[in-house]
This record gives sequence, C-alpha cells and structure tokens, in this order.
Amino acid sequence: MYGPLHLTSVDWNNEHHRRSVAASLAYGVYILESDRQRKHRRSELLAPPWWEFFYFKLLRQLVDDEDDDHFTIFGAIFEYKKSNSFDRSPHYVIAFRGTLMEPDSFVRDLELDVQIILNGLRKTNRFGIAMKAVQDMVDLIGDCSRVWITGHSLGAAMATLAGKNMAKKGKFLEAFLFNPPFISAPIERIFKDKKLNHRIRFAGSVFTAGFAITSALNGDERFKDNNNWFSAISGWIPWVFVNRVDYVCSEYIGYFEHRKKMDEIGFGAGAIVKLAAKYSLGGFVMSMAGIKGVEIEEPLHLLPSANLIVNLNPPLKFLQAHGLCQWWRPDLNLKCTVYKYK
Repeated sequence: MYGPLHLTSVDWNNEHHRRSVAASLAYGVYILESDRQRKHRRSELLAPPWWEFFYFKLLRQLVDDEDDDHFTIFGAIFEYKKSNSFDRSPHYVIAFRGTLMEPDSFVRDLELDVQIILNGLRKTNRFGIAMKAVQDMVDLIGDCSRVWITGHSLGAAMATLAGKNMAKKGKFLEAFLFNPPFISAPIERIFKDKKLNHRIRFAGSVFTAGFAITSALNGDERFKDNNNWFSAISGWIPWVFVNRVDYVCSEYIGYFEHRKKMDEIGFGAGAIVKLAAKYSLGGFVMSMAGIKGVEIEEPLHLLPSANLIVNLNPPLKFLQAHGLCQWWRPDLNLKCTVYKYK
C-alpha cells in the first residue's frame, strides 16, 4: 500500500491536505473498478483503504449501464463521517477516475476520450449519470460548499463539465481537477521560446476572434448564446493541477499566462483574447474541415477562472507527469496562481 500515509491527521484548512485527500479519493475509484474486474474477494479488496484512511465511507458507485452485466465503475460518491461546520471539510465528495488500462473498461474509456476531443462529452450516457449524481447531492445537502467534485484526466474532464453546469445555476462547487485535458496543440511543450509562444498564441487569438465575429454576423446559430456563459461562471474558481511535462494538460499554463499578458498590453489586445478565450481554435479547424460531430461553442476545456497549480519538479517520463500519484507527495514544489476573469 502506498499513498499519502504521512497524513495521519487531516487539517482541512491546509491546501496540501485537501489536495492529497481529493487525489486519493479519485485514485480509489481506479482501484474500485480494478477490484471489480479482477474479481477480488471481499477480504482481498484493495480500494477501501483509499477512503477509509481519511474516515470516508463509500455511499454509492457510479456505473455505466447498471442493468448490463458488463458495467464499469467510473465514479463514486463518498460521505465524510466527521464533517462539521467549523472547518473546510466536505460532507460529500464525488470522484471520477480517468482511463483505466484494463480489459473491461479500456474501450469504453477510449470512446469517452474521443468525445472529449470532439467536444461531445456532455452528450454521453456516462456524463448524464455523473451530472445527475452531482445535482442530486447538491439538492440533498443544500449547501454546495460542502459538496466536492474531483477527478483525474478523463475524470477531471467529467468534473470540469459538471462544475461548469452547476456554476451556470449559481452553485460554485469546490473542484479538484488533476491533469485535465486541454484540447489544443501543446505549444508549451513544442516551443521553448516564450516570445515565439506568445506570437503563436496571439495569432491564434486573432484568427479565433475574427472567425467568431464573422460567423456571428453571418447568423451562425452556434454563436447565438455563447457570449454569456463565460462571464456567468467566472466566479467559479476550480483547483487545476498540471505538470509542464504532461502534454495532455500543460497548455493550461500558456492559456492563462497568455490571457494575463494580453490584458497587461492593452490597446484592445485584452478584448481580442477575451473573445477568443470562449472558443476553441481546434474546433474551428475541425469544423471547417467537415469533421462531423464537432461542436465549437462552449469548449469543455476552456475556463474563465482557475487556481492553477503547476508542479515545478516534473518527472522525466510522460506517464509519471500525467500520473495522479504525484499530487499527494509531501515534498512538492508548486507554483500557485489565481486567474480571475474580469
């Protein structure tokens, strides 16, 4: 057994402790599904310690196709046994796993990964189940500050979309998004020259903003209501955990830094970026290329605001950089920056 064993007691007012617990619960969902596939006996289950160590109990499993004998567990709802109103502890945590390299789950997970690229995750059955679970728990407890959502990779995409949907209703959930996918070329990884990176992003922003304006003037229905959602959820500030070596999520670093720099430049540059920030350049390109099923309005991965946490001690290998295990280590060197959309 491994994990944040150093946390023999949890201070819920400590950011490191909250991050470690959220990561452990998401990891527990991975092991929960792995236990199921390997048909472990009750006495041999490896998953329970990942939540029982922190005094949580498993309230409910979230599964695909519950009536099917070949269902998969993709999420779980945990209840904290010691929750009180004097600290920042949650009452419920809804956790989602990412892609699991196991025979019974890999194909389904891969299909969801493709839907993320096509911006179609919101239409999938799995997300429908996840969204209902989140909504039901918020309705049950009333106090949305006591409901957390967390996820890793594909699971972080699920939590992101669920959090955005709740934010549109004025419910700002505490969210821990570990290595969430950013569907764009990883400029942060491809080009090391910061000036060149800025120029590439600026050119992309100008093209995206221009395409959006032209399409709106031409009556494209996909842009009809897209101007309001970004500012409407700007008060929601999720915790976004990324690693520079991880090309799945590293572009979040450049995305937020570019927005900040353009705001500082002035002369209308900030307005261009604010408009471009609501749309996905990749979505435009795929749409123009005639790829079916691509939705370019409200891209999943774009966030108005975030508390961006960057691991400054990245490992050498991608699988480690994208791994969940890094986020409960006690010796992390992190850069924390809050970006608020104005």
